[in-house]
Amino acid sequence: MPEPKPPSLPAVLDFEASGFGAGSYPIEVGFVLPDGRAFCSLIRPLPHWTRWDASAEAVHGISRATVERYGRSPEVVTEMLDQHLANSRVYSDGWGHDYTWLHVLYDAVGRQPRFRLENIRSLLSEEAVSRWPSVKAEVARRTAMQRHRASADARLLQLTIQELQRTPTI
Repeated sequence: MPEPKPPSLPAVLDFEASGFGAGSYPIEVGFVLPDGRAFCSLIRPLPHWTRWDASAEAVHGISRATVERYGRSPEVVTEMLDQHLANSRVYSDGWGHDYTWLHVLYDAVGRQPRFRLENIRSLLSEEAVSRWPSVKAEVARRTAMQRHRASADARLLQLTIQELQRTPTI
């Protein structure tokens, strides 16, 4: 009898932002594809994107000067996202925030994403949802992922799903 094929991993996306709530905007996007390839880019703020929250900067460690200097334009970032993610479902754990920031980014260039962003919880059983925080913390500890950046966060989420798939419930 052939070995069962391991469950496939989803594409996972994460944003870092200038803050939370009204007036916030994406400053970095990262994703990890099912095959493990990753992408990350800083996003240069548009002139009318002015809100900056120092407490958000303290979490992700990205300064406004850094995104202004090294960020790619929203046009380039949306083209790159569509190139890699077109016609796929992509998952996020901060769906409410990430969905908003995704649309702030795409609205800025007058486009719609060519992929669908969904809540990572839709992939999980209720039991897996209850285990998520502890499994995620263990994966972060084991992999020594300390950097709170978009692609690192996306990889952590994908590895957490992999661990939940690997460890059966009792």
